[in-house]
Amino acid sequence: MPEHTTSTAADRPSARSRLARPGSGPLPVLGAAVLWGTTGTASSFAPAEAHPAAVGSAGLVLGGILLFLFGKGSTALVAGADRGTRRMLLLGAAAVAGYPLAFYPAVANAGVAVGTVITLGSAPVFSGLLAWGTERARPTARWLVATVAAVLGCAVLVLGPGFTGAESSVNVLGVLLALAAGFSYSLYAVIAEKLIRRGHTSGAVMGTMFAGGGLLVLPVVLAAGTAWLATANGALVALHLALFTVFLAYWLFGHGLRHTPAATATTLSLAEPAVAALLGVALVGERLPLVSWAGLVVLALGLAVLRVPLPRRRG
Repeated sequence: MPEHTTSTAADRPSARSRLARPGSGPLPVLGAAVLWGTTGTASSFAPAEAHPAAVGSAGLVLGGILLFLFGKGSTALVAGADRGTRRMLLLGAAAVAGYPLAFYPAVANAGVAVGTVITLGSAPVFSGLLAWGTERARPTARWLVATVAAVLGCAVLVLGPGFTGAESSVNVLGVLLALAAGFSYSLYAVIAEKLIRRGHTSGAVMGTMFAGGGLLVLPVVLAAGTAWLATANGALVALHLALFTVFLAYWLFGHGLRHTPAATATTLSLAEPAVAALLGVALVGERLPLVSWAGLVVLALGLAVLRVPLPRRRG
């Protein structure tokens, strides 16, 4: 994982201390990925007239408000932030808003499998490049090996059912939107990590950025129509997305960023499609071919490389 030259050895928790505190480090990020993995199954129960971008944006609006209200120090952060911090918060809010506006149309154009793989597969690469460009934090060989294995496993897992030898056309617009979603995700993850490591609480940072992002996408929800929210299925889907995939998931994600670099966190989030695939098998009755199960194993091994602490060096 990338090392941050701006922090001292005393500021960084040791591998032994991370193991002693199960609620810190990679585990909250993996917990967030598990919750994100329920997004596809939950959104499939939304009314047919609900626009995909509006469904994701509605969850962001309500979830962002909850994050802001329950985020310790959110109001103080907004009121007392200096100019540089406010700029970072605004940029982070714009990145948060950009994710659902790019991801859901990407899935609609390129398909669920291709859109998901490109978005989640590109996010760790973007995060590593952003950390390298802004902090000169060169990715380590361990992070590179884990990321390549996780991305490869993710691709094989999701695209496995389509390995039939038939030719398929690539939707360029869908691919570009998926890349934009991956960049948005990595951008607000890197910004959140920077602000948290400056001493701001993770609840305040995530609450402020997601509340701002929710305000930015609110016009999309209103323009697409809100009649579907008045139905039982629509209300339940919106509540699930807001409470679990936004509020609780990003609370865990922000807590994990206190002890995990953003580049590593975005790699760990590749567990999301694995959870989605398993839910599809268990709840929807889908079947995965043997090649997809092999991809799941490779993905798990890649995430394990990041989870297992390095041995302590002598001297």
